[in-house]
Amino acid sequence: MRSELTAKQQQVLNYLEHAIRHAGVPPSLRQAALDLGVSHAAVAQTLRMLEEKGYVKREGRYSRTIYLLNRARETSALQRWREVPIIGRITAGLPMYAQEEWDGSIVIDADVYRGQNIFALQVRGDSMKDTGILNGDLAICEPRQYARNGEIIAALIRDEEATVKRFFLHNDHIELRPENTEYSSVRYPFSEVLIQGKVIGIQRGPEGFDR
Repeated sequence: MRSELTAKQQQVLNYLEHAIRHAGVPPSLRQAALDLGVSHAAVAQTLRMLEEKGYVKREGRYSRTIYLLNRARETSALQRWREVPIIGRITAGLPMYAQEEWDGSIVIDADVYRGQNIFALQVRGDSMKDTGILNGDLAICEPRQYARNGEIIAALIRDEEATVKRFFLHNDHIELRPENTEYSSVRYPFSEVLIQGKVIGIQRGPEGFDR
C-alpha cells in the first residue's frame, strides 16, 4: 500500500499527469518549476518523495524521463502506449511483394512489447490459421536477422516475397512451415531467405473478430 501524499506532492503529481496527458511526454524540471511557480530544487525534492512513495519512477537521478505508476507500481496506462509502423504487407499463403515503407501505424502496449524498433506487418492468407494467425491480422514483430527452430518469423524470400511461417534450419536448407494442413512446407537454399523479424504478438484483424 502506498503512503498518502501531502498537498504539495499531490499538486505536483496532478501537474505531471496533466502535462503528460496533453504533451505525451513529461516536462523538464525547469518547465515544471516555471509552471508551478516554485524552485527547481523544490520540484526535484518532491519528485524524490513521489518516487520513494511509489507514485513515479525515473530512469536515473538526472533523467527527464518520468513514469507515472499505478497502484501495482507498474507504468500507468497513460504512458504505456506506443506507436509502431505497419511496414507494407506480409503474406501467409501466397506471398506478395514486400514494401519497405510505412503503411499506417498501430498503437501497442509498451509494457507488453518492450523491444526496440518493433514493427507490424499485415497478414494475407490462411496458411497460419491453425496457430491463430488469420487473414488480415497484424503480426507484431521484433527485428531479427536470425531465428531458432520452431519460431514464427517474418521472412523475405528471394529479396522480394515476404511471408510469415514457422522456421526450421536443416543442414542444407531452410524450411518454412505453415500451420494449416492444406499447405505444405517449402524448402529454400540459405541464400534465398532473409529473416526480417520474430513474430511476438498478433493484433486481430476484422476476419478474426467475426469468428
